[in-house]
This record gives sequence, structure tokens and C-alpha cells, in this order.
Amino acid sequence: MTTRAAFRIGGQLVAPGKRRTVNLPVSVLSDHTPVTMSAHVIHGRKPGPVVCVTAGVHGDEVIGVEIVRRLLGLSRLDSLAGTLIAVPIVNAYGFMNHSRYLPDRRDLNRCFPGSPGGSLAARLAHLLLTEVVSRCDMGIDLHSAAVHRTNLPQVRVAPDSPELLRLARLFGAPVVLRSKLREGSLRMAAGEMGINILLYEAGEGLRFDEMAVRAGVTGILRVMADQGMIPAKSVPKARSRPMLCKSSQWLRAPQGGLLRTFRSEGDVVAKGDLLAIVSDPFGEVETEITAPEEGVIVGRAILPIVNEGDALFHLAEISSVGEAEETVEALATQLGESSLFDEDEII
Repeated sequence: MTTRAAFRIGGQLVAPGKRRTVNLPVSVLSDHTPVTMSAHVIHGRKPGPVVCVTAGVHGDEVIGVEIVRRLLGLSRLDSLAGTLIAVPIVNAYGFMNHSRYLPDRRDLNRCFPGSPGGSLAARLAHLLLTEVVSRCDMGIDLHSAAVHRTNLPQVRVAPDSPELLRLARLFGAPVVLRSKLREGSLRMAAGEMGINILLYEAGEGLRFDEMAVRAGVTGILRVMADQGMIPAKSVPKARSRPMLCKSSQWLRAPQGGLLRTFRSEGDVVAKGDLLAIVSDPFGEVETEITAPEEGVIVGRAILPIVNEGDALFHLAEISSVGEAEETVEALATQLGESSLFDEDEII
């Protein structure tokens, strides 16, 4: 058997069959503390694709960090074919400050492809793209909802990519949502380089959600098995086909006040169903929020204090209420089973 070459990243070499954490220099803080972006590389002895898993592009989205932690602790990666690059915290500044943004208040996911001589956000975007993403055949980017919102586990794909749609369905989250690429996003910059990126959204900022974490770990493993990186028999198949939603809309607060919510993420609703009521603090004016069409709630606000115009429910279009209910129930049941993982694995 021909020996694989060592994997080079950040000026370091990772030998076949080895794993190493490589610290990629980002900058130096005002008190002269160095800041790095740490990438953990598992370089298999057997040939295969190079796949990256990134989390913490938004510093307050901690669910992705936990997904990467659990993924790296799985014993089935010991015999990996190909190479896995895992970056659990891209935006260390935001992570340490419990913030979505960088110190200059820029959103990193609007700054790609970045540049080596630009703003701090531009430099970090350039570093991730050149040192990590450009070395990969594909990637999975992990996100959650912003603070005070929560998302049903879902995978978002570009509307015109059959291969991404195939991988998204294979991932096995309850919902696959076709979503346009945003200017300056990692997905758009990677796509322009010919590298497919799956975007996984689940849970709430600054909070853990066990279902969201398990859905993320199992989804990544299914994609890796599809790419021949781990044995397919070691990964459970999804019991139900994910719902493909071609469009979605946000339902917004018709007035400011106190929000009383009656439906949650994952609920399948019919046209006219009561979702919530917004009341003024005196209880004199109450406004009902009803579903304008059949759909599944893929995201919602959780803060009970709202202003007029605030986004309250993210409702995605579905083709069948019955099928949607079966899909959510089947996947939730599977993710709740301890048999998904061996007892000796970190989960």
C-alpha cells in the first residue's frame, strides 16, 4: 500500500494515522495576548476526501462547539479514511465575550472572502478560507438561532445544487430548507471556489439543546459515511425522509407587548391555527397571531417581551400536514434513543 503524504496546514505537518491541533495565528489583543483559531486535524492512513466542520462563526452559537467536541471524541474516527479538519471556535472573540460579533461589531459571516490586510473580520475570514476551507473537498458549517430565538434542527442549501440537496437529505435533520446564498457568507465564498458547504441550524444562542446536538453529530457522521470516510454500517440511517421546504416566512409582532406562545418549533400547523397572542401590559388590547398557511414552525422567538415588527415565528411551507407530523415525530424518537452511540463514546 502506498503511504499517504503528510497533511500540511498552518506550516505544520500531520502524518497519516495521526491527529493534531494546529493553532492558526489570528491577531494580538490590545494587552498583547495572542489570539489563535485552533483547527484539529485527523489525517487517516487510508486515502479519502478532505472535509471540514466549522462552528462558532458567530461567537454566541455554542451548540456547534459542543457538536464538534462530541464528534472528535468518537472512537469510530480512529480508522478514518481521508482527512477531517474540525474548527470548533472560529470567532474566539465572540465566544469569549458571549457575543455574535467581533470587537468591531462586524458579523463575520458577512465578511467572506475577506483579505489579509483588511479589517479584523476580513482577516479572520481570509484565514479560515485559505488555511482550512480551500484545502477541503466539502464542509459542514454549524450554526444556531440568535440569542432569544430557537431553531428546529434544519439544513439549508442553495436552491440550484442537486448534490447539496442530496447530502442535506442524507444528513437527516427534520427539515431541509432551500435558502439563497447571502453576500459575504462562508457558503457563498466557498461555493465560488467550487466547494460545497452544508449549513446546519439548530437550537438557541448561548444554550445547549440535546436534540439539536445529537441531530448535528449523527448528520455529520452520515455525510462522512456517504463520502467513504467511515463505515456506513456504523451510522444509523434516518427513519424518515426530511421535509423539503422550498420557501419560508417570518411572522412578525403586530404590536408591542407581552407574548404568550401556544405553539413551538417542530409543530406542524394548519391555516388559521392560533400560534400566540400579544397583549399590552394592561390587558386592554390583545392581538392574535394565526398561521397564514399550512407549515412547520422551524424557528421562533422565546423572549416574552416584544416590540412591533419583531420576528416571532419562522414558518416553512410543507406539502402535507400528515407527512410532516410523522417526519418530526420519527426523527425526534430516533434522536432520543441511547442506542445511537456506543456507551464508551462521548455523547
